[in-house]
Amino acid sequence: MRRHPASALCRNPVPQAVATLLLLASCHAAWPLPRHEKSEIHKEIEALEQQWQQATVTNNIGEMNRLLADDYVGISSNGLVENKQQALAQRSAGTVRITRLDLTDTRVRVYGDTAVVTSQAQVEGTNGTSDISGQYRYTRVYNRRLGEWKIVSFEASRMHDFDARSGGKH
Repeated sequence: MRRHPASALCRNPVPQAVATLLLLASCHAAWPLPRHEKSEIHKEIEALEQQWQQATVTNNIGEMNRLLADDYVGISSNGLVENKQQALAQRSAGTVRITRLDLTDTRVRVYGDTAVVTSQAQVEGTNGTSDISGQYRYTRVYNRRLGEWKIVSFEASRMHDFDARSGGKH
């Protein structure tokens, strides 16, 4: 008499228990975080944003290197894509130099091991010989790896003067 494969699982609960644990572990990221844990993560990400802001203004390449993930991808407001090595090289060479970076309207959203930050930035600085001063909106994405948050992605958009676009009319 041939037995059904499921009947073997019923006789031996170990494979069932292992399968159940694997299923639960894979669903863990979808479970909502307790409110206090989410609040702690928000504070941690906000602190990292301040560290990045300070490192940018002081041109602290070591701190930038620590905060960026090895697979980081950034997209500038003019559409140029840069990886971690390119971003650090431009700052080391002084090609990109930010002398002021004031952030407002910062929002942090957490999705498991990923945090998305949106903010408005008032920037003063240069990229080569071009003045890049102005208002920007940006999105920065953090990912927690081996218990440490790293910046994995960044994209900036320049905010153009509303009055100039509308001819001075609201």
